Amino acid sequence: MGVTSHTSTFEVDDDGLRAVLQERDDLVLERAEGDGVFGLAEGPFDHYRRTVIVTGSAPHRVTETVEWELAIPIWGGLFRPLVRRLASRSEAPPLRDPDAPPAAAPWWSPPARLDARAAAVLSRLCGLSLLAGYLGTIITQTITYASSEFGASTGSQGTTLAGIRFGVLLSLVLLTLSDRRGRHGLLKVSAIGGAVAAAAGALAPNLWVLGSTQTLSRAFSTTLALLIAVTAAEEMPAGARAYAASVLAMTAALGAGGAVLLLPVADLGAWAWRIVYVVPLLALPLFLKILRRLPESRRFVRPHGRATMAGHRGRLALLSTSAFFGLVFLAPVTQFQNDFLRKEHAFSAIGITLFTICTNTPGGIGIVVGGKLADVRGRRRIGAIGTIGGAIFLAIGYQVGGPMLWAVWIVGTIIAAMCVPALGVYGPELFPTSLRGRANGIITLAGVCGSAVGLVLAGQLRDHFHRYGPGFAMLAAGPLVVAALVITLYPETAHVELEDLNPEDAGALAVAATPLL
Repeated sequence: MGVTSHTSTFEVDDDGLRAVLQERDDLVLERAEGDGVFGLAEGPFDHYRRTVIVTGSAPHRVTETVEWELAIPIWGGLFRPLVRRLASRSEAPPLRDPDAPPAAAPWWSPPARLDARAAAVLSRLCGLSLLAGYLGTIITQTITYASSEFGASTGSQGTTLAGIRFGVLLSLVLLTLSDRRGRHGLLKVSAIGGAVAAAAGALAPNLWVLGSTQTLSRAFSTTLALLIAVTAAEEMPAGARAYAASVLAMTAALGAGGAVLLLPVADLGAWAWRIVYVVPLLALPLFLKILRRLPESRRFVRPHGRATMAGHRGRLALLSTSAFFGLVFLAPVTQFQNDFLRKEHAFSAIGITLFTICTNTPGGIGIVVGGKLADVRGRRRIGAIGTIGGAIFLAIGYQVGGPMLWAVWIVGTIIAAMCVPALGVYGPELFPTSLRGRANGIITLAGVCGSAVGLVLAGQLRDHFHRYGPGFAMLAAGPLVVAALVITLYPETAHVELEDLNPEDAGALAVAATPLL
């Protein structure tokens, strides 16, 4: 990206001069390197240097030059204007008490400061999330069109969508391997396998073959998404894990949005939905380039304990139960949305695309707010609010039409999105490094069982009632169970290091750090 430089000139009094000559402690932690020269102690920069030149007596004329290069590949262009605005100033900052806590982080940055490695890793993981998000949604967006070509019923759609999810059994095998062999190699396998299997679906002669190829593709994309989340948790500081989960969710949604934007091609002909399945294979070289520059997880590389699941069954049961009941509702809500819009409200492919973009894009607000609040205020309260509120509004969304349909879906999406970072971090947080992949695979398997039950029930209830509304009103009980578990049984993990949550890893680190006598 290159080094960016910005120079500001302003006048200050004696107190203002002392403030300017203090080491900054906000997005960046400075280290004094000489008279009026400050370098980088910590922050998301590959290069940082601030130089202050003072002329004249009070009022002093200050010329401040800040040079920086962000350690944010792929997405740096989005953050460079924000950093430039933070670096530029026309007056002295407030004089800070050296014993006071750091200044509040900018709204767009995590509550805990990232170092260069964490920023670069998170940025590359967000790039990979585009692929995971796209692969995870193409069957959702296209199955109504594929079913029309193949002459399949709504019940068959539900059964196919349910069966696809049991590719998570392969995901469980791959995730277990990642606990032994590392995250990086399995990320590469999952990216390639998911793209190739998805492309094979473009040749499917019937719904059964399409479901088979998607079972394999979803197995790889599920593994990819979970390993991205695990790697992020193992790289982030304690005060930034929910923030990382939020930006990963947003980029995964951006990838899913790519499939939505391509959906209008389905109107070109009965076969045209197949085009959507080829795109990941065409983009695969870009994602492999990202993977080549992604290091192995730092917590996997450092000494960590060899734990057994026996001591973690309570946590595993808690999160698995939550995943089951949450996805009993959420999976059919998302999977049948296009069919609902197409059959009950006569939406065209372009209309479905417009509705999806307009109602899902505001969910980014909920993700950002939820991630920030989960790191600052704690996970449990935000998770419960998002779960209950999202379930109520999204269930209502299947009962109404006209302008109310759009409004209810927008509100429901925003509220539901708050629980994505708040609850999504618990899986990586509550298990030690040697079990983190396998445990999250088991939790995902429980969620798949819940989604399969929900999809089959939603499809059958739709065939019974001839509309979706009554079935989703019944299935909304699932998230209410999750909220009750969050409020009563979930631990609070905000601001707690993974080693403190998992004593096995802390003990291994202590042993490795003990000098031999």
